[in-house]
Amino acid sequence: MGKGFFQVPTAYNEPVLSYAPGSPEREEVLKQYKAFYDSEVDIPLYIGSEEIRTGNTRPMSPPHDHKHILGHYHLAEKTHVEQAIANCLEAREAWADLTWEQRCAIFLKAAELIAGPYRQKMNAATMLAQSKNIYQAEIDSACEIVDFLRFNVEYMAQIYGEQPESSEGIWNRVEYRPLEGFVYAITPFNFTAIAGNLPASAAMMGNVVVWKPSDSQIYSAKVIVDVFKEAGLPDGVINVVYGDPVMISDTVLDSPDFTGIHFTGSTNVFKNLWKQIGNNIHKYKTYPRIVGETGGKDFIIAHPTAKPQQVATAISRGAFEFQGQKCSAASRVYLPKSTADEILELVKKDIASFNKPGSPEDMGNFITAVIHEGSFDKLAKYIDQAKTDDNAEI
Repeated sequence: MGKGFFQVPTAYNEPVLSYAPGSPEREEVLKQYKAFYDSEVDIPLYIGSEEIRTGNTRPMSPPHDHKHILGHYHLAEKTHVEQAIANCLEAREAWADLTWEQRCAIFLKAAELIAGPYRQKMNAATMLAQSKNIYQAEIDSACEIVDFLRFNVEYMAQIYGEQPESSEGIWNRVEYRPLEGFVYAITPFNFTAIAGNLPASAAMMGNVVVWKPSDSQIYSAKVIVDVFKEAGLPDGVINVVYGDPVMISDTVLDSPDFTGIHFTGSTNVFKNLWKQIGNNIHKYKTYPRIVGETGGKDFIIAHPTAKPQQVATAISRGAFEFQGQKCSAASRVYLPKSTADEILELVKKDIASFNKPGSPEDMGNFITAVIHEGSFDKLAKYIDQAKTDDNAEI
């Protein structure tokens, strides 16, 4: 890598550790990576206090080493999804009655565990499950999830502290309560932090959750479950299921007690879920809250006064970090004529410094693998098309 290219900015308020050669952090994460790599895990459904193994399993492999088996996860049937909903509703009253400070304490404890003893477990699992290099894993599965949990507590305190104005002889007061049902959290593969945040933020406010992680992120999701359990999250507050996404969503959205969705993923999937909720609106006891973030096309615009080296770094990192598998990934660049040639030459130099794609275990690899074969084939199709397209200049 070019000198200075791999400098990582501090993510919010959680310091990024050094993973330089010979550092204790590098040795710790490599040791954990190898321990995970050399063992197989059997991941059950987490429903109430039960760990359910259906016997219908799917293998998990690193995207950069797809012939190696990290373990298996168990697929839910419709009855298991219904059981998860029932466990949510059973746990709801006691969880909602808990004071908000006590709920917050659990997630602050989870943040401390991730920042401390679970840090390299989170990082190594994300490196294996999603092929993130150590710098991307550290920013995501350590720093950002810790920030999410801590910031959410602060935001929650602000919400509860906001009260309407009162005047002489009049006392205006607002009391907040959880939704009267359960929340459905659907999380993506590309950020371990988002996978933890979507169910946790809803639960922190006193809600109960059915969580369906991405099939490509279940390995690192299991570490999140371990953290929440150790932090003291009561059984049934967050129930975790995997399997056929259509069957799971159909079962969840058919329940009269469905009261909200927390989603990050593709635009088309979210549109279809929104439509399905609308079609089922007469079934529900309350109006469901619909919260979602979907993909987009990010662009970079450089002003003529921008420093060419900084613009080039922004382009190289924006386009190619984590193989471009982010909603924030740069897909278009608009450059001023006065500096375009210089910037593009610097971008070419940066790209030439990238090692060939490889395992994140080798921390000299900036680029690793895309998440699965379908993603690889889609990207290869566009590359092949560009080579034969008369209107494309390469």
